[in-house]
Amino acid sequence: MKPVRIGCSGWMYDDWRGRLYPEKAAKRRWLQIYAEHFDTVEVNSTFYRLARRDAVAAWIEQTPAGFLFAVKASRYLTHVKRLVDIRQGIARFYAPLEPMVQAGRLGPVLWQLPENFHRDDARLAGWLELIDSVPTALHTIEFRHESWFVPEVMDALRAHGVALTIGDHPSRPFQSLEATADWRFVRFHYGSRGRAGNYSATEIETWARRIAQWRRREAVYAYFNNDWRGFAPANAKLVMRRLGAAPYTAA
Repeated sequence: MKPVRIGCSGWMYDDWRGRLYPEKAAKRRWLQIYAEHFDTVEVNSTFYRLARRDAVAAWIEQTPAGFLFAVKASRYLTHVKRLVDIRQGIARFYAPLEPMVQAGRLGPVLWQLPENFHRDDARLAGWLELIDSVPTALHTIEFRHESWFVPEVMDALRAHGVALTIGDHPSRPFQSLEATADWRFVRFHYGSRGRAGNYSATEIETWARRIAQWRRREAVYAYFNNDWRGFAPANAKLVMRRLGAAPYTAA
């Protein structure tokens, strides 16, 4: 069986106080407490601004060996430059992540494209060529326009070992479950059957069964992004239990 890592998209959410975090726990301890429950997290702050090297080093210190960080690529690269002329931008993005790379704690890098970014084979090919020269990370790409979901694009990703992000959201039913690498990356944005975006018991069971099947062939990284009301950590723990995996502990 291949490894499975399940966590949340971020950890700094006030809604989680009294749910995942004790009421009186200082925010500076939240990542440490989070890492007592999960062995991975998706860092979303890097989408909005470059990481600070000292902050990255602190994240390493606050989490146990073996804890992995999936990191979201800068929106400057995906939404402003739209994958064009980004060689220097990639270097700037990676520079402050060096402590994470050196510690062997960098997991997949997520490239999320905007909803109005239609299929563009030339831009995709240029991006794939660029990331081939970045050997320190796995790469996954999240398409949010249905024009991308064609065999030619899937074949291009497969040729470079890039995982198609499975972005689960009821507003994007065209999302594919196709594997394009020997690992998978899933983002749970919004449950369609539970209340207010929470994932229902039926949905949790369905996804747990899928992951159980996938892990026979591919490693799986899965992150819950429905952070409000503490849904994300609760849903992540339920999937872990359905898979028969006890919650991760730092010990």
